[in-house]
Amino acid sequence: MGLFSGLSEKLNHIFSKLTARGKLTELEIKQAMREIRIALLEADVNLSVVKDFISRVSQQAVGEKIMNSLTPGQQVIKIVNEEMIALMGSTNSALQVASKPPTVIMMCGLQGAGKTTMCGKLALMLKKQGKKPLLVAGDIYRPAAINQLQVVGKNVGAEVYEHGVQKPYKTALEALKIAEKKGLDTVIIDTAGRLHINDELMKELEDVKREVKPTEILLTVDAMTGQDAVTVATTFNDRLDISGVILTKLDGDTRGGAALSIKAVTGKPIKFCGTGEKMGDIEVFHPERMASRILGMGDVLTLIEKAQNAVTEEEMEKLEKKFRESNFTLDDFLTQFDNISKMGDLSQLISMMPGLGGNVKISEKDIDEKRIARFKAIIQSMTMYEREHPEIIKSSRRKRIAAGSGTTIQDVNQLLKQFEQSKDMMRAMKGGKRMPFRR
Repeated sequence: MGLFSGLSEKLNHIFSKLTARGKLTELEIKQAMREIRIALLEADVNLSVVKDFISRVSQQAVGEKIMNSLTPGQQVIKIVNEEMIALMGSTNSALQVASKPPTVIMMCGLQGAGKTTMCGKLALMLKKQGKKPLLVAGDIYRPAAINQLQVVGKNVGAEVYEHGVQKPYKTALEALKIAEKKGLDTVIIDTAGRLHINDELMKELEDVKREVKPTEILLTVDAMTGQDAVTVATTFNDRLDISGVILTKLDGDTRGGAALSIKAVTGKPIKFCGTGEKMGDIEVFHPERMASRILGMGDVLTLIEKAQNAVTEEEMEKLEKKFRESNFTLDDFLTQFDNISKMGDLSQLISMMPGLGGNVKISEKDIDEKRIARFKAIIQSMTMYEREHPEIIKSSRRKRIAAGSGTTIQDVNQLLKQFEQSKDMMRAMKGGKRMPFRR
């Protein structure tokens, strides 16, 4: 199960019933609205948000224009899609940049939401955009919090400033001076979290806000806590007037309620989402792409971006040349497996493909990452000559390769078969068609 899979499945079931009918009566549309309402509530979307959403969709869906249209089912889906995008904030909200550097991002959130890790993810993302971030250790209570931020900083190659357990706002002010002196253009302050919201924590955060005047105040909330995440966001927003939200753990079996409720309840946009445990697992939150994923329509743009980040232009040119010249070897096949691994979690990638979201069942076998690891081990157990001339790999060689890679002869056969299928596909594409995922 992945992102919003339960909700996607239910909505797709409702939509397939609507599109199966030529004409729709008012009663059928009302019945569909009732089912959508239940699906959203079961996905833990805020009750008042669901009421408003259903009321807006219903108003448009029972109009003469829709009911008499040639494709009424499709029209209703279009309305649901548009309203879902509006619900999450219409367009993505970019990070504000200070008119005079450094840009100061104050990160806040409850303990366990993944705030410190998110500081590192954000720093890495900004580094890829050419920024020079400085991480600031402002959590002086949690044992080892400073140490955790230093480890995170080292992982992403970002400098970390800490000054022990003095008042966090003092440490932050010192960090600003250091950033100016060193020409670091973005300061990310990791602040303290608690298990529960309390007044002492809020006062400390208000002190940091007042003294440091951050460009952005980003609240990290755990998407898996559903409505609790919305309650936390509301409370932090009331006290700090946050500028945006970061949703973490969107890769879990999350029901999606928080993503669909936060903007409507707090008025503040979701700016980023964490989609896994690796430091690169952070995405800019695009409401239109998220709506598309929830409705099982896929998310091709994010998929393309992930591919572009994993494969350089130079690698792409090289691969395209090999495709054109039918000069594709098992060594190139190995590189492709590495590139797929760089793109992130396979089940997530599949959920972004149109038609493979909620309405098509993908078996575990299809997204078995262990299978990719096995295939890589098999190729690595071959000699360079075998990789370049797979046709020489007969039974004795297959036996040796299987033993060397800790796999079975059946696995080796499967890999070679898949390699041949890829080459067939390339031959079909040879007629001047471009490779996918071009910039």
